[in-house]
Order: sequence, then C-alpha cells, then structure tokens
Amino acid sequence: MAELRTEEEQLEAIKRWWKENGTSLIAGVAIAIAGVVGWNAWQSYQDNQAQAASMRYQQVVNLAGSEETDEARSLIDEITGDHGGTLYADLARLIDARLAVDEGELDKARDILDGVIASSKREYIQGLARLRLARLQVATDDAEAALDTLARDVPAALTAQQADVRGDALHALGRDDEARQAWQEALAVAEQRNQPIYGVQLKLDDLGAEEAML
Repeated sequence: MAELRTEEEQLEAIKRWWKENGTSLIAGVAIAIAGVVGWNAWQSYQDNQAQAASMRYQQVVNLAGSEETDEARSLIDEITGDHGGTLYADLARLIDARLAVDEGELDKARDILDGVIASSKREYIQGLARLRLARLQVATDDAEAALDTLARDVPAALTAQQADVRGDALHALGRDDEARQAWQEALAVAEQRNQPIYGVQLKLDDLGAEEAML
C-alpha cells in the first residue's frame, strides 16, 4: 500500500476499508458470540438433563426395593424414553430385567438383557448384561446357551464373575471337572484383583463332598 501523505487521505482510506469490510467483520463477531452463547446453553441443557436422569434413576432404585414395581417401571420408561443412550438408561434397563425376573417374566427379562447387550455403548454394562443373561439361562435349564453367552469377552473387572457363572453352567451340564477348574479360576482372579466373590468356595466344597460320597 502506497504511503498516505495526509491525515485526510488516511481517514478516507479507513472509511473505504470499513465500508468494504465492516459488515462482514460485525457478522463474524456476532457469529462468534452466538457460538459461545449457544455452546454454553447446550452445556447447561446437558447438565440439567443429566441431573434429571440421575434423580429419576435414584427414584427407580428406591422403588425397586419396595413393592411399587409399577411406578418403578413407569419411571424406567421415562428414563429410557427421555434419556436414551445415557448410562442411567442402561442401568435402568438392568433393573427392569431384575424386576421381570422377580415377577416370573423370564422371557421379558431375556429380551431386556439382549437389548442392553445389543444397544449399549458401554463395555462394562454389556458385560454385566451378559453375566445376568447367562445366570438366567442356567436357572432355566439352558446351560449350553449360557456357555455361548459367556464365550464373549467381558471387561477385566468382571472376569472372576464370568468364570464363576461358567462353572455354574458346566456343573449344570454334568461337566464337573471343567466346573471345578472354572470356579478355581474365579477364586484365583478374584484374589489377584482383590475383589470379593461370594459362594464360589462353597460350590467347590459341595462338589468335593459329592465326589467323596461316590
């Protein structure tokens, strides 16, 4: 740009530049401000949604331990409908499956757990659903299906429980040597990870006692 000789020429140049670029500059600033405000509003909305889902889930937990199962299921429907895809929705569906089992609706419980396994994006939740589905399959004399369910990997934090349920399925099929190995694995993993696991030693003791009687 050539050197401007006078203040009047500088002022005229500034006026021309502003006329050519001022509108787009103002628009850019306005868009930037709107973006910041919009992002803050979205974050606030997300926080409020998470808080609402958390409060509803806590209500479900409280109701599930009482006889108000119809109200609990109504809240579960609200959580999964209004907050689908969230952790609270996944946890609510796990409670829904437990309520179904408690009421003898085993097919419904299986469908719920299958749905959690298929749709949840959280590996730990998927692992929990697999373990609960496998336990349900063992309890309904479908131990082979339980072994298929347990064949998929679960998070490391659930491997002791996975071995425990696999032992249950093998024992139900009369494969006691393999069941013993699975239960021993469950105890070893639990000890290694410093995790409590209940009832496994009793199963091993009972298995040994049964063999001693033969």
